[in-house]
Amino acid sequence: MAYIIGVDIGTSSVKVIAVKEDGSVKAHCQQEYTIHQPQAGYSEQDPAFILTAVKNGIRSVATIMREPPAAVSFSSAMHSVMMMSAQGEALTPLVIWADNRSEAIADRLRGTAQGARIYQQTGTPIHAMSPLCKIIWWKENEPALYKQAACFVGIKEYIFYHFFGKYVTDYSIASATGLFNIHELRWNADSLALAGITEDQLPAAVSSDSIITGLNQLIAAELDIPADTKFVAGASDGCLAQLGSNALDAGHASLTIGTSGAVRMTIPAAMTDEHNRLFTYVLTPGHFVIGGAINNGGVLLQWYLDKFLKAGMSIDAGLQQAFATPAGAEGVICLPYLHGERAPVWDGHAKGAFIGVQPQHTQWHFMRAILEGMAYGLLSITKALGETAGEVRKISVSGGFTASREWVQLLADVFQQPMYMAKESDASALGAVLLAADKIQLDIALAAQEEMMVTPDPAKAALYQKAYELYIKLYEALKPVFPIM
Repeated sequence: MAYIIGVDIGTSSVKVIAVKEDGSVKAHCQQEYTIHQPQAGYSEQDPAFILTAVKNGIRSVATIMREPPAAVSFSSAMHSVMMMSAQGEALTPLVIWADNRSEAIADRLRGTAQGARIYQQTGTPIHAMSPLCKIIWWKENEPALYKQAACFVGIKEYIFYHFFGKYVTDYSIASATGLFNIHELRWNADSLALAGITEDQLPAAVSSDSIITGLNQLIAAELDIPADTKFVAGASDGCLAQLGSNALDAGHASLTIGTSGAVRMTIPAAMTDEHNRLFTYVLTPGHFVIGGAINNGGVLLQWYLDKFLKAGMSIDAGLQQAFATPAGAEGVICLPYLHGERAPVWDGHAKGAFIGVQPQHTQWHFMRAILEGMAYGLLSITKALGETAGEVRKISVSGGFTASREWVQLLADVFQQPMYMAKESDASALGAVLLAADKIQLDIALAAQEEMMVTPDPAKAALYQKAYELYIKLYEALKPVFPIM
């Protein structure tokens, strides 16, 4: 049987899978990398290291399969940007979504008529995560370097440049930059004027199912695949998680937790939230994904593990202790905003907080409160989705967190709604495979992706409803304080 390679370029790792026509995943490779934080508010990565990880992953999977793939397709994290010279050299590290250095730019623009217009045009909320704000920051703070930039690209465009010798992006990744008009499917004139750049300084934007040709012969040899292998442009990890979860029907949301977390739904036409709480990104023309992302997912647990738990303890061991702690963490509530927050509050000034602490509380109460705080944040996005895009009738979950049945159960209990979990947890990589399969007319048997339903415990409904309401009130009470801390 033929197979397709799906590549998911995430924040913490590259995952590469090979999926055969019967829907079975026959090969899997994952390579992790780190985030560099040279000073407060900065979050950067080495693009060359990620490029190597992508090449190693494709080669490893192709070697396991021992025959050429029918296609290779890409999923990628959103909002990354870097400057490239006219000679094709990186002028900066890769600045990722978690970078908050342009917070003051976002503060200045948010709430203005210009900011509102750009949000309506692009579907990207005004926030430090967006490449729009990051480019303006470079323009104002590093003007000499900014003037050297021949092109502004994200991580997938950087990889494609090395593979194909040209800068190309897809509508989906482009629609998460704050620079792309989701109604016209072209770079947005108002955003470009604000950033002081031209279309020529951005990659060519193509539909997510476009086939990219011209693979470099030396790269093909490195990847151990033929140079004429079909490469599909792909889309963002969030949009492809929707496709990989088979969640394209109305009212069907996908929820993911990885380094960050998100909830999304598919809609047939571009629309934005009148309260500016949600993003709207392009999957393909005719399929738009509306939702919101939290900054503080797995990265928050890793912080707690590194700073507070015993040396050498794994996250799995810590989770077991946290889930053995009573629901509601016996009154401890966590505002999990270590890295500021995106949806639905879009507050780069927000800070982390534990509230309700008493002498009987242990480190496991704090860890349980962190997990519940993440869930409350995702629930607040889901409520905004329901108000904007219609009732959320089904939620499919994916991401590394699904390896813990107790974690999925926690979400079901907080939401008081069933969670549906597919056998294959790499929904974004699977979405990339399905996008390519549709393009090359290869039938992938989705029926092989079995679902398990995790049902809520109604006995916990009142407890979590009260805690969620306190969570919302506590943020509103502390919001004026955060900027002066």
